[in-house]
Amino acid sequence: MGESAMTVTDNAHWHTKEAHSVAVEQSSDLERGLSSDEAAQRLLSHGPNETTRERPRPVISLIVSQFADFMNLILLAAAGISGITGDIEDALAIVALVLLNGTIGALQSVRAEHAMAEMRKLGAFRATVVRDGVRMTIPASKVVPGDVALLEAGASVPADMRLIACVQLKISEAALTGESIAVDKATITLSDDHAPLAERTDMAYMGTSVAYGSGSGIVVATGMETELGKIAALLKRVELPRTPLQNRLARFGRQLGITIAIVCLALFAMGLARGEPVTLMLLTSISLAVAAIPEALPTVLAVMLALGARNLARRHALVRKASAIETLGSVSHICTDKTGTLTLNEMHVVELTSPGCGRIAGGFHGPGVLPLLSAAAMSCSSDAGAREHMTGRWLGDPTEVAIWRAAVDAGFDATSHGEAGQRLLELPFDSKRMRMTTLYRTDAGLTAYMKGAPEAVVARCDACMGDVAATFDRAAQLAAAASMAADGERVLAVSMRSWSGLAKIDPVAESLESGHTLLGFIGMQDPPRPNARHSVDVCRAAGIAPVMITGDHPVTARAIARSLGILAEGQSVLTGPDLDALDDKALEAAIESVGVFARLDPPQKIRIVEALQARGHCVAVTGDGINDAPALTRADIGVAMGKGGTDVAREAASIVLLDDDFSTIVVGIEEGRRIYDNVRRFVRYALTGNTAEVCVVVAAPFLGLPLPLLPIQILWINLVTDGLPGLALAAEPAEPDIMRRAPRARRESLFAAGMWQHIVWVSIAMSLVTLATQGFAWSTDQAQWQTMTFTVLSLSQMGYVIAIRSARRSVFELGLLSNRALAGAVALTFALQIAAIYVPFMNTVLRTEPLDAWQLACSLALSCVVFVLVEFEKYVRRHELFRRTRHASRREAPLR
Repeated sequence: MGESAMTVTDNAHWHTKEAHSVAVEQSSDLERGLSSDEAAQRLLSHGPNETTRERPRPVISLIVSQFADFMNLILLAAAGISGITGDIEDALAIVALVLLNGTIGALQSVRAEHAMAEMRKLGAFRATVVRDGVRMTIPASKVVPGDVALLEAGASVPADMRLIACVQLKISEAALTGESIAVDKATITLSDDHAPLAERTDMAYMGTSVAYGSGSGIVVATGMETELGKIAALLKRVELPRTPLQNRLARFGRQLGITIAIVCLALFAMGLARGEPVTLMLLTSISLAVAAIPEALPTVLAVMLALGARNLARRHALVRKASAIETLGSVSHICTDKTGTLTLNEMHVVELTSPGCGRIAGGFHGPGVLPLLSAAAMSCSSDAGAREHMTGRWLGDPTEVAIWRAAVDAGFDATSHGEAGQRLLELPFDSKRMRMTTLYRTDAGLTAYMKGAPEAVVARCDACMGDVAATFDRAAQLAAAASMAADGERVLAVSMRSWSGLAKIDPVAESLESGHTLLGFIGMQDPPRPNARHSVDVCRAAGIAPVMITGDHPVTARAIARSLGILAEGQSVLTGPDLDALDDKALEAAIESVGVFARLDPPQKIRIVEALQARGHCVAVTGDGINDAPALTRADIGVAMGKGGTDVAREAASIVLLDDDFSTIVVGIEEGRRIYDNVRRFVRYALTGNTAEVCVVVAAPFLGLPLPLLPIQILWINLVTDGLPGLALAAEPAEPDIMRRAPRARRESLFAAGMWQHIVWVSIAMSLVTLATQGFAWSTDQAQWQTMTFTVLSLSQMGYVIAIRSARRSVFELGLLSNRALAGAVALTFALQIAAIYVPFMNTVLRTEPLDAWQLACSLALSCVVFVLVEFEKYVRRHELFRRTRHASRREAPLR
């Protein structure tokens, strides 16, 4: 079976070919499968069985990009100028700073790339195939055309397959076709060349899942050649190399750079006019420009986003696009699926109704007729309907599994249905009869059990179990079932009939399914996840409106939405047909008052998303199927399901939930808001310190003072203050009220909420303190005046970075160690600054001189001034907020 024998043909017509013909075309064997050698060759020829992913950047590219930064090139040019003019020490110091800064950035980029590569592996799954006649489990990515793959309940179909064996096989193809009901599969060859995917019952497609039964098939297409892969290819889109916020920061940096360049040119000209050395003024101007321009902003943002992605991965959310974390903080609406996201995606028995006991919440607990109801329900089940795996996981039809699990939880033996006697026959459930019946022989005679839709079962009963009136009231019983259905439950009726002794009956449906005694009704529901209600409440408090979008019946959707708090007072339920009846303007006007969309086709999600976006909202959408991919792409944040989702949905999404849990989305929003707050903290910190440095250097000559800082000192401040302390702000915990704020506006400026004013007054205050230090020390003829100036400016920024950890709360309330990374960075920076003052080698490189005890004490005291001022500003804000809150509460209090 060599490579040359392998024929690659269009897989559109595999469903019209006999299984043995497909095996011949694929040069495979239906019994033994491929040989291991042949499979290895085909893997090389066809490539991995996966959708195309972006290639990771080479490590060398990540390193080069750090050192090729424009500002680093300017610094290297400055080092060259210093070397040419004979100032070798300054040249070496500048080069060392560039290497240190670039190395730190490169290591962070490599770590971020490695973390993303590791997170991509989380989406992998495995497949069972037959090779060399031996059954084996391999990574699904290594499945090749010609493989014989085995399918069982709960497994994902690893590739496009022509089925060769089916045992009650049902496959859920909702992800591919949008059809919510599992499709019955068979091996019978079809004749229609143009049959749609949903009607190709002899095929199984990649990305779908086995709902029931088992089977096997021969793989005819893998990877991008599958039906799923073809759709994935249509959904490819070019990603921006930077997030929108990074682009805004880069644009702001360029604009600031032009301003700084003009200031530095003026400084250079002014220095020359004063008679300062040309080389000194040139190096000072270049150093000041490098220090003043926050060129590290995009890099720091990338690091913050990478760390945020890692944090979310630990909390079961895989971030595929870094911009998603940034956008999460703006989300105002979450359009979420119901099944599996808000609910457990498992049917559970939640209520029973029996003629003698009434409605009883819970499982098969209680006196009287309930044990009989349980035994009858278990006996009236398919032999393969439900079974408990050795791992404790239940497998089989969801309805049967729910009944059996509830019965076992109530204390019934999983084999107790065998006590009904010997099973003689089974009339299986079908969509026309809407019921199933089993017949048993016991010592007492024969017993038939029937289970199905209430209207189908009650019509065949002429009595009921329990203390009720002699006249059987079918209408009353159906009303009881309807009451359960109105609460969003799926209702089954259970009945029985017995024949004593050696009675002979005709084993046909008409005889077995008449004259029954109604035992009661079983109400089942896919219950909400335990933490779903709390997550919805958190969303409401955060100003985020959850919207349920489901294909379920409106009654079921309404019941679940009300129990979770999604359907607020005054909100309505809108169905798919109702949605189609509205034009875009009408939908846009009504969208705010709709809490639930039911009986909805996946493509209709796009209209909902666009209507919300047209009203200025930032929208997150969840989905798991191929038909959901357009809506995931159109949304501001696309969220795919990691457990039950398809590869196409995951590729189209920005975030993949590894646990398919709605609460994980809420966790992601909280993390997104925290990261955005920390980005604002870093921008505030960096711009304030940089502006103060510029003001000090530019203002000193106007005040008749010499240049306060040397070029190497400016670069040192830029390295030790903007480096570790700035990055450590990424670890700042979220504020307690972070999920009690309204979402920020989509186009809100990074400098909103008074940030500009804060930067201006604090930078002026910091520069005045520094200039006052220089003026006093220089006027009193202290030789260490420049070192004192250098120290005050550097350590003032350390006090400032500690103070801005919160906009309102005091540092003493926060605790100095609540951000250990920042505490460590500040301590290290302080130690480095002290070393710059007292270590002889550092004195030589940085042109500093040791301070005596009085000078050091004065420098440390003056460095605390900015910290005290910012803490006082927060104190005023807290009391102003308290005054407003108290005033508002008094106005809202009722008159007495």
